[in-house]
Amino acid sequence: MTKILYVEDEPFLGKIVKESLESRGFEVCIIADGREVMAAFAQFQPVVCVLDVMLPQRDGYMLAQDIRQLDAEIPILFLTAKTQTADVLKGFQVGGNDYIRKPFSLEELIVRVQNLLQLTQSKASKSTLSNGTVALGKFTFYPHRYELKGENQLRKLSHRETELLVILVENLNFTVNRRDILLRVWSDDSFFNSRNLDVYITRLRDYIREDPSLEILTLKGVGYLFKCG
Repeated sequence: MTKILYVEDEPFLGKIVKESLESRGFEVCIIADGREVMAAFAQFQPVVCVLDVMLPQRDGYMLAQDIRQLDAEIPILFLTAKTQTADVLKGFQVGGNDYIRKPFSLEELIVRVQNLLQLTQSKASKSTLSNGTVALGKFTFYPHRYELKGENQLRKLSHRETELLVILVENLNFTVNRRDILLRVWSDDSFFNSRNLDVYITRLRDYIREDPSLEILTLKGVGYLFKCG
């Protein structure tokens, strides 16, 4: 479950946002006092921080700087009632990744959190790919060697199979658009290439079938979702 550290000193707003995030499957730790945030951060180990800017004792900017000293990569989203451009710029300067001005819609907040998670996942996946190996359940993927190694076999992949698996890994646990795949792999989204894509997806499913934690889902009319875990 994705953990979110949410820092908010308005009890009513905090309750609504916490319940909304939890209804979408997030695990939320809410803190009202800026002095308690770093202890909660260390104990809870979130993957996203949502920080109100205007807080007692230590404001969101100060907290972001503290968090960045411990974790340079964790996404930080600011909630701010401030409207001046200088305030927004300060948020980015101290390590924020995004911001929402109050009042905000809960749907927008959820979309922005999901977007930060996706960007972080994609960055991590691309970094892993660039290092030459990717752990996928019971398998290890070697994109530069065109190999997928399982517990009892080493499968040599074709160039197209490797390209397709790279795209799925870059978007692990997130939807990837079918047309985007076609344009990236074949530079053309024609009917013929679309049928080729179906064939390659079937092959990859066959290659990973010995690990039930891995699944390539077809989202009709949209694309694919490569699930791991």
